[in-house]
Amino acid sequence: MIPRITLHCETPDWQRLMAEAITDPAELLAILDLNRALLPAARRAAELFPLRVPQPYLARIQKGRPDDPLLRQVLPLEAECLETLGFIADPVGDLAASTDNGIIHKYHGRALIITTGACAVHCRYCFRRHFPYASASSRSQWPAQIQWLNRHTQINEVILSGGDPLSLSDARLADMASDLAAIPHLRCLRLHTRLPVVLPQRVDEPLLAWLSALPMPRKIMVIHANHAQELDANVAESLARLSAIGVRLYNQAVLLKGVNDDVRVLSELSERLMDIGVQPYYLHLLDRVQGAAHFEVPESQAKVLLEELANQLPGYLMPRLVREVPGAGAKQTVL
Repeated sequence: MIPRITLHCETPDWQRLMAEAITDPAELLAILDLNRALLPAARRAAELFPLRVPQPYLARIQKGRPDDPLLRQVLPLEAECLETLGFIADPVGDLAASTDNGIIHKYHGRALIITTGACAVHCRYCFRRHFPYASASSRSQWPAQIQWLNRHTQINEVILSGGDPLSLSDARLADMASDLAAIPHLRCLRLHTRLPVVLPQRVDEPLLAWLSALPMPRKIMVIHANHAQELDANVAESLARLSAIGVRLYNQAVLLKGVNDDVRVLSELSERLMDIGVQPYYLHLLDRVQGAAHFEVPESQAKVLLEELANQLPGYLMPRLVREVPGAGAKQTVL
């Protein structure tokens, strides 16, 4: 049985850190000793998709370096304001695959639930940066979602996504997990989350308690790291705590121009992931979301990178190069 999480008056560290995240482009530039000439463009882009960077992630960005690979992922740029042919608001077909109660059902045997629109960090390439969270992640939909899952006995795995599901309180997550565990045909709970990477303080005792008690045969967490610089000792320690209670860890990265479009960088990422107990899983071609065209790496270049990477790494360190195609029954393997 999953334990009930007792709420305390004191705000958990991770919630405090989320609340204190940097949201003002001027403050971000000042902290990182960056040229204020970047500010007007950053403000314009942040009006379209707000800036959000928590302090623990900010601490891993090198000051005075506008080309820092972590900064590139979070700094709003003028390029986001440009409309680019072929880049759209819903590049992966989430809305077309959504049921009336908000469940996204694309793939056989799996159902994805948008739990929240909240994230600890706003990645500038986010494929859901235009997603209508207000109408798709309502708590009031949960009873109908549970009813849908009970009726559809072919579903054996539920994916909690967002936003970031770990933005929710552990009391809420424990209640959701308890409801899911009561459905007899569900065998796997999967969490898609970036929080253990950007905010390792999120992996605390209440989170470990309900995950440890979850009676499903498979408990999977798919994290999102794009560069080895993101994976410091604090992140490694938090992920080790998850592994210790039987959570299987995988990583999905996005191939991003100016961040990790380099064989050495990709190799270091895979090596570091394996060192800290995470299986390299997917390397995604960029989902062509409006506002992120400047991150795109051409498929031809991506294939060359992966071929070179395969000549350097053993097979178990090689992520699969994939793209998501709306309406397809699975992610499409590119290489």
